[in-house]
Amino acid sequence: MIRLEKRPQPSKVWTWATPVLAVVATMIFGGLMFALLGKDPVLAIRTIFYDPLFGEFSSYSRPQLLVKAGPLILIATGLAMGFRAGIWNIGAEGQYIIGAVFAASVGLAAYPAESVLIFPAMVIAGAVGGTLWAMIPAVLRVKFGTNEILVSLMLVYVAENILAYAALGPLRNPDGMGFPGSRNLSQYPSAANLDLIPGTGMHWGVVAALIAVIFGYILLSRHILGFQIRLAGQAPRAAAFSGVNPGRLVLICMGIAGALAGLAGMFEVAGPAGRISIDFNVGYGFTAIIVAFLGRLHPVGILLAGLLMALTYIGGEVAQLTLGLPVAAIQLFQGMLLFFLLAVDVLTNYSLRWSGREVA
Repeated sequence: MIRLEKRPQPSKVWTWATPVLAVVATMIFGGLMFALLGKDPVLAIRTIFYDPLFGEFSSYSRPQLLVKAGPLILIATGLAMGFRAGIWNIGAEGQYIIGAVFAASVGLAAYPAESVLIFPAMVIAGAVGGTLWAMIPAVLRVKFGTNEILVSLMLVYVAENILAYAALGPLRNPDGMGFPGSRNLSQYPSAANLDLIPGTGMHWGVVAALIAVIFGYILLSRHILGFQIRLAGQAPRAAAFSGVNPGRLVLICMGIAGALAGLAGMFEVAGPAGRISIDFNVGYGFTAIIVAFLGRLHPVGILLAGLLMALTYIGGEVAQLTLGLPVAAIQLFQGMLLFFLLAVDVLTNYSLRWSGREVA
């Protein structure tokens, strides 16, 4: 018989081995899924992980790696702060949307004026929008003890309706012949988030993501707030006895996560997406949860996990184009990463023990 035995303390080896095993298991079972769909599993895995970097479409897909990874890393870094403290913000997608709406509203309100202040104002608006949206579940938890998981998740659907209202109403392009969606901000010089180095995909959102990783690492490893975050997650009772204010910690962690998610929305709407539309949100806020856990809630790990997840996005698009794989199969393949990560992660805190059958 096999039983799970609680470890005295989490295994450091399994902590870092788990993401690798999760990726390997995803490749194996993803390959089986592709085989059931009538596709060559080896070719499909190669197309997803190898071709975007070194294949026929690499000249296009390499710059896209940073474009896709930027918002994932930015959002996941903010989420990791709360997750490590036991604060479960599942609504980053809504914060991402509201940040984009706030930022686009500022940029479109200034159109067609030319000023170097417009883009910084959009950055501030995006961060403020995301923070305000995150403060709703944060304040409700602190004041009324509500569950931040449910509240933040439900607010995603509210944000999606606000997005649709903005795209069809106040932000709709007056010269768009009645079609939903705003003006293209990427064609408005004062509000555009273009590549800093043409053809590389390196825009201000990627720079912000790298700064967030550095900031997150310093905060968690060198600052008293980082110590309180780690303590609250690992030993809540010890944190309470040491004077950590749980309500204050909830507001800070949710605020940081909301601000970074809002910034991700701002950089996306001013650059790669270019405009507010009904289908602006593509699930970055939810995918960032996978990135955060795949990176072990560590900023450097999140950086690597974000690049890996971005690779599956781009490789999935290449696989759809060249192999005819359905979108649902690619999404299921990405979801397998989180499933296997959570499954194998059990071995971080528990060890497998073999025991003989008890005799009556």
